[in-house]
Amino acid sequence: MNDIKIIIIDRNGNEHTVDAPTDMNMNIMELVRAYELAEEGTIGICGGMAMCASCQCYVLNEDEVELPEKNPDEEAMLWEAFNVKENSRLGCQIAITPEIDGLKIELAPEA
Repeated sequence: MNDIKIIIIDRNGNEHTVDAPTDMNMNIMELVRAYELAEEGTIGICGGMAMCASCQCYVLNEDEVELPEKNPDEEAMLWEAFNVKENSRLGCQIAITPEIDGLKIELAPEA
């Protein structure tokens, strides 16, 4: 097993500690969908192409994990999104890797 732990606070404020496989080429958006932590049809609307911001989340422990840098597409989408904060990221752009073990995020409200 190549699982890590990710802590996700859903849109109702409930905290979930979930197992996330590092060997399946998944991202945070797909993990949220797999565990059904957001209502069907409210996350990952664009299929993970950084084109809708429905998977926006707030990274709560950025100093404790090694996140990838934002790419230009993610930066552009966050520029246009609602409810953006300094710690906003698109879940579809955060790959599940051993470096993010212990990541804690909160799902942004629906736009």
